Amino acid sequence: MYLIIVLPLIAGLLAQIIKLFIKSNGKKFSLENLVAYSGMPSGHSAMIISLVTIIGLEESVNSPLFAISFILAVIVIRDALGFRRYLGQHGKTLNILVKDLEDDKVLDQNYPRLLEKIGHTPIQVLAGALIGFLVSFLGFFLL
Repeated sequence: MYLIIVLPLIAGLLAQIIKLFIKSNGKKFSLENLVAYSGMPSGHSAMIISLVTIIGLEESVNSPLFAISFILAVIVIRDALGFRRYLGQHGKTLNILVKDLEDDKVLDQNYPRLLEKIGHTPIQVLAGALIGFLVSFLGFFLL
């Protein structure tokens, strides 16, 4: 039963650590970047696909627990691809608007710079999902 908890956490942590070594992410090693929302690969996808995989292997794909984890995976991945990416686009637009109104110091003081990269591209989600699947698959058969 411990694999259902441990392997998804390992997959998520592994994905977050890998982000620090991919130059295109532009991230340096720091605690803040270790829990960053965006970048290659998706830590959310790695964790949730690892959970779905290990539950499928441990409990079978016919179990209610697998069904619940699968639905949760759809929600998490949809959120990473859609909603959070959309929020990032809004953050970028609002940052431009606030910058264009530079003369107004009230704006700078009351509206901090918003995150612009909080979602994922499909390839980032796919990479995270692959990491999650491999961690649980290998963990199930090797541990």
